[in-house]
Amino acid sequence: QVQLVESGGGLVQAGGSLRLSCAASGRTFSSTAMGWFRQAPGKEREFVAAVSWSGSNTYYADSVKGRFTISRDNAKNTVYLQMNSLKPEDTAVYYCAASFSYRETLLPDYEYANWGQGTQVTVSS
Repeated sequence: QVQLVESGGGLVQAGGSLRLSCAASGRTFSSTAMGWFRQAPGKEREFVAAVSWSGSNTYYADSVKGRFTISRDNAKNTVYLQMNSLKPEDTAVYYCAASFSYRETLLPDYEYANWGQGTQVTVSS
């Protein structure tokens, strides 16, 4: 089990930036794959970005490629999502999630066993 706590959400104007953080505890973070997902009002949850357990591979949704960057700091047991050039359509609750898979590939949602409580990101036009 991994406990996850997100932070860093807020209100920002279009074109601005935010950095989300997700602090993990309860399991060796360095052997845990991490992902970011989001859910906008009235919409299904969608994948945003992920980093493999080794940190060797990162994955992004097409809608955020070139604007968002996922990174991990194993010394701090934290995964980050740097979000630049934000758009109103990025408005959503953002969740981080942990997977115990060692596969170096884009993991499906159901392979993420633990989820944080979410942090709200609102982008105004």
